[in-house]
Amino acid sequence: MTITYPLVEKFISINGEGPKAGMMAAFLRMKGCNLSCNYCDTAWANEPGCPAEHLGIEEILRWLKESGTVNVTLTGGEPLLVPEIGALIEALGKAGFSMEIETNGSVPLDPFCSLSPRPAFTMDYKCPDSDMEDSMDLDNFSLLTGQDSVKFVVSSERDLERAREITGQYSLSERCRVYLSAVFGRIEPRTITEYMIRHQWNDVRLQLQMHKFIWPPEQRGV
Repeated sequence: MTITYPLVEKFISINGEGPKAGMMAAFLRMKGCNLSCNYCDTAWANEPGCPAEHLGIEEILRWLKESGTVNVTLTGGEPLLVPEIGALIEALGKAGFSMEIETNGSVPLDPFCSLSPRPAFTMDYKCPDSDMEDSMDLDNFSLLTGQDSVKFVVSSERDLERAREITGQYSLSERCRVYLSAVFGRIEPRTITEYMIRHQWNDVRLQLQMHKFIWPPEQRGV
C-alpha cells in the first residue's frame, strides 16, 4: 500500500521567519494539529473537514524538483504527528533538499533525531498567553543542536518574561538559535525591542512574519 500524506497546501514563497528568512522555499503544509493556540493563523488547516491533497513521496519529490527550489519547509498543523512522516523527511533529505521542520513544541523530537540526514527543527515554545504552555515537551530542549531553532511566539510582556526565563533555565542560546516572534496585531515589535534593550538580552533575535508584510496577513499560499 502506497503511503500518502495529507497536504492542505503546497506552494513556493519565501521563508517568512527563522534562520532562512527571506530565502525562497517550498512549503508543504500538513493537515491536523494537537494544539489550539488562541492566536493560530492556520486553524483552518486543523479542521476535520478541511480538504487535503493526498500525495505519495514520489509525487511530492516530482513537484519539488519542478519547483526549482532547494529549501523545503515542512509545516502544519503539526507535521510530526502525520503517520510515516519520517519516511518523507528522509526521502527529501536524501534527494538533496535542505529540510526545515516547523513543530509546535509538544511532540517528542527523539524519534526524528536519528533520521539520516537529520533535519533542522524550528521548535515553538508556547508562552502563557497561547493557553497551550502546559502541552510543551521540555525534554526536547536537550536534543537541540546548532542547526536547530527555538521560537517563542509572544503576545505580551508576560510572554517575554517567560521566554527569558526558559531561555536561561535551559541555556537555549548555547544550544541553538533563539527567536522572539510577535503575534501579529497583538504586540508591537517596538515593545519587544525595548524589552530586549532593557534587559540587555543579547543572545536572542527578534523576527517578524515577513510574509504578512508582503501580502495581506490572512492570505493563504504565501
